[in-house]
Amino acid sequence: MTDDARFVSLAKAAPDLPATLLALLNTKGWVGKVKRAVKGKKPDSAIDKVTLLPLIPDAQVIWCVGVNYKEHQEETGRGKQTEPMLFLRVSNGLLAAGAPMIRPKVSHQLDYEGELAVIIGKEGRHIPESEAFDHIAGYSVFNDGTIRDWQYATSQFGAGKNFESTGTFGPWLMTPDEFGDPYKQTLTTRLNGTVMQHTSISNMDHKIEKLIAYISTAHTLKAGDVISTGTPGGVGNRRTPPVWMKPGDTVEVEITGLGIARNPIVAET
Repeated sequence: MTDDARFVSLAKAAPDLPATLLALLNTKGWVGKVKRAVKGKKPDSAIDKVTLLPLIPDAQVIWCVGVNYKEHQEETGRGKQTEPMLFLRVSNGLLAAGAPMIRPKVSHQLDYEGELAVIIGKEGRHIPESEAFDHIAGYSVFNDGTIRDWQYATSQFGAGKNFESTGTFGPWLMTPDEFGDPYKQTLTTRLNGTVMQHTSISNMDHKIEKLIAYISTAHTLKAGDVISTGTPGGVGNRRTPPVWMKPGDTVEVEITGLGIARNPIVAET
C-alpha cells in the first residue's frame, strides 16, 4: 500500500515470490524481499479496482480471546480471567473488509466485536513474553461478528462465532515497523456512524506478549497463524435495549495508525 487506497502489485513487481500471503509469510527473508521489489515503484492499482479477500483466507489457526477488556468483563458479568479465555474461528467464516456481512436467516441477533488482530510471522513453541514481539509479522483489523442466540444456546459457543461471512479480517497487514507500539493506539467500532465501542488498546487485560506466550505453550505458533485479541465494552447484546446489526446498516472498526474495516450488512438470501 502506498496510501489507504493505492498499491503496488507485488505479483507484477516480484513474480518470483509466492502468490498468497500465507505462503509469503513462510518465505525466509520475505520482508526484505518485498521492500526491495517495491522500492521506488509508483502505485499501479487501487483498492476500488480489485475484489479483496480476507487478509489470510487460508489461515490454519485463528485464535480468538474472550472478555479481554475490563469493560467487557463487567458488562458480561464474567469478571477478570486468571488466564486468557480462548476459542477458535475457522477461515471459511471470514470475509474481507468492504464485503457484505451476512445476517443469517435463522437469527436476527448479529452483533459486532471490534478487535486488533496479530499475525504470526515466525514459528515458535514455549515463546517467552520477552521474545513475543519477535514472532509478529504484523497487525490487522478484525470484527468478531457473532450470532448471539446461537452463541448462548450451549456452553460451547463455536457455532455462534462461525456463521459464514460474519467475521471481518483486513483490509491489510501492517508490519510492526510501520505500526509501532500497539498500546499507543485506540480502537473504535461505529454502527451507521455512531460510536458503539471505544478504547485504548493499552486497556487490554492479557497483553499481546502474554497471549503469544500462553498459546505457544499449548500449541506451536506458525507463520500465518492469527490471534484476535478481544473486544472492549459496548457490544450490542449488552445494551438496553439490545442493538443488533440489520440489513442496510454499515459497521466499521477503526484502529488508529492501522486502518478501517468497513462492511455493509445484508440479509441471507
